[in-house]
Amino acid sequence: MTQNIFCIGRNYEKHIKELHNQRSDKPVVFSKPTHALAAADGQSIALPSGQGAVHYETELVIKMGRDFEPEMQVDDLVDEMAIGLDLTLRDVQQKLKENGHPWLLAKGFPQSAIISDFFSFPGVEQCNEKTFSLLLNGIKVQEGCIRDMIFDLDEQIRYIASHFGLKAGDIIFTGTPAGVGPLSDGDQLVFLWDDTEVGSCIIVLR
Repeated sequence: MTQNIFCIGRNYEKHIKELHNQRSDKPVVFSKPTHALAAADGQSIALPSGQGAVHYETELVIKMGRDFEPEMQVDDLVDEMAIGLDLTLRDVQQKLKENGHPWLLAKGFPQSAIISDFFSFPGVEQCNEKTFSLLLNGIKVQEGCIRDMIFDLDEQIRYIASHFGLKAGDIIFTGTPAGVGPLSDGDQLVFLWDDTEVGSCIIVLR
């Protein structure tokens, strides 16, 4: 059962540049409510249509298999992973940023955290050699690899644990590579792990 949903922002250099953001010397952490979760199991997923552009951000998602202990490594703490979308109301987020407000209204709306089924975490070394990606209407629009992260999985876990705590069942959206963009009504999304489909959904804007 999922407990807390933590997310890491600005963790890939090219993504930072495409949105004209500033690189941080520490992980940028935000969270989503649990009702933001939606399963990429082939279903249609309804998203808001009256608040400006809804952007997809494809990410590798890790799940804590046990409570954090400082002496343990990532491979000991993480038991499962998924491919997910951290959806963002981009126009809303921009206004929040301009006013110095938290991002929750732009990041925490219902079904804003779409994830594939969880599958066994193969370990950091293997993940460094594989890619995660998103097909939008059959076209690959994003592809990333964790070896390109600014803050690796170990740094993310330790930073989050030190400030908020991390327990079994907590999940972490680990950051998105370049290529984010808006969704349209009827878009068909396919989630890939090393070119193998692990989830899909259809977007409905209401």
